[in-house]
Amino acid sequence: MFEQKTIPIADASYDKSAIIYYDQKITPKACILYFHGGGLLYGHKEDLPEGHLIKLTEAGYVIVAYDYPLAPTAKLPMILDDVRDSIHHYIDHAEDYCGQKLPYFLWGRSAGAYLCLIAAAYGYFETPPAGILSYYGYGFLCDHWFQTPSAYYKTLPPVDASCLGRLPSGYETNGDLNTHYSIYVYARQTGKWFSLLYEGREKYFYLDYTLRTCQSLPCPLFAAHATNDTDVPFDEFRELITRYNPRTFIAACNVHDFDREADNQFTPRLLDATVDFLDKHL
Repeated sequence: MFEQKTIPIADASYDKSAIIYYDQKITPKACILYFHGGGLLYGHKEDLPEGHLIKLTEAGYVIVAYDYPLAPTAKLPMILDDVRDSIHHYIDHAEDYCGQKLPYFLWGRSAGAYLCLIAAAYGYFETPPAGILSYYGYGFLCDHWFQTPSAYYKTLPPVDASCLGRLPSGYETNGDLNTHYSIYVYARQTGKWFSLLYEGREKYFYLDYTLRTCQSLPCPLFAAHATNDTDVPFDEFRELITRYNPRTFIAACNVHDFDREADNQFTPRLLDATVDFLDKHL
């Protein structure tokens, strides 16, 4: 069974920490640096299902789950800088995480996968990752879907802009579903998601915060997606795999984060495929 410990991350502009999951009985092979999902507007680093933690730590992988500051208080430049700082911190202080210097993979779910992809594409790390795990991630490769109202979210009860006024002041890293999910629903219902994440000229958004100018990634990619994903269009996944020819896992279902359900038929198969990918790219 896995154990966990929390370590502080110094030199951040907010109270930042990481949770390390490991199996004391198993010799570690590599470290997986994990970034959570939530549309960059909600979520927290403790969102990994227990089954994922058991499967990966028993396979010999140490998992490090990081904080990052959430929008709309933090915008994309700050969020990406923070993610890159976390990766650099692991590279420079690997012994503090797992007692030795180990190769590392990047892993994100949804928005976390987006952060991993952009960080790897434009991060210029002294030691590149051994691979990237993208669970239903994206690179803003297709037009319109992130700047227009979502047909799926418009079927939910409407949320108005007053939800933004209930946010506390200061940077946040823990966006609970009960308090922050409504902000994401509002953003997707109104088509204002993009404007809550980024301020500046669109030209530089496409240059610096999408994968549109990235012809290749610095490491192998594993990409998983559901055919009828309610949040990230399957066309976005198609464009991602056309560009980078990753190992793919496709779930024939209509749930965005389908692996959150332990009894989903695709979850154990996804985890088996993930471990196989990791083992092959050590």
